[in-house]
Formats: sequence, structure tokens, C-alpha cells
Amino acid sequence: VYDAFVLFACAMFSKTWIEVSGSSPRDVAKQLRDQQMVMKGHRDVAMITVLNRYIPTAAAFGGMCIGALTVMADFLGAIGSGTGILLAVTIIYQYYEMFLKEQQGQGDSYVFTE
Repeated sequence: VYDAFVLFACAMFSKTWIEVSGSSPRDVAKQLRDQQMVMKGHRDVAMITVLNRYIPTAAAFGGMCIGALTVMADFLGAIGSGTGILLAVTIIYQYYEMFLKEQQGQGDSYVFTE
């Protein structure tokens, strides 16, 4: 029951997050149009429909993968809970990204590549 709840909750949160964060199919289609990018073989109007086929599914699958990682960490008895580990990794990665942006803004030669 715990496993199913965590997987379902993570999938639903991921699908909700793409709508809130500006990564919805409509937002992505607008960004592509603004960059004058097109999908070969599709009309400009059909781009939202095509993106709507993939983006929510990919978000839900990604959320379920994160949920599975959390459940496995809890099950294996990792130091702390799986959710705590996931939160710590996310926070550390955000600091890493901020560090990269600051280094690129200053033009230093210490820039790491991803």
C-alpha cells in the first residue's frame, strides 16, 4: 500500500508540476514557436497535440522513477529516509547549478562542464 501510494503521489505531483512550472505542452509549443522551430510533418497548430502526447507521460514516468527510488531507499534502510536523501541531493544540485551560473557570469576559467 505504501509503495503504490508513493508512486501514485509522485506521478501526480510531477504532472501537476509541469503545469505550474511553465513546462506544459502549451508553454513548450509557445517557446518553440518563439524560437521559430517547427516539427517536420506537422502543422504549427498540431504541435500542442503532439507535445501533449509525450510531455505528461514523461513527467508521470519520471515522477514514478523518483518515487521508486524513494521507496527503495526506505526499503533498504539507507541512512535517513528515502525522501530525505532525495531532498538532500536536490538541494546540493541546486547549489551546484547556482555556482555554475555565478562562475559563468564572472567569466572565470574554473567553469565545470555538465
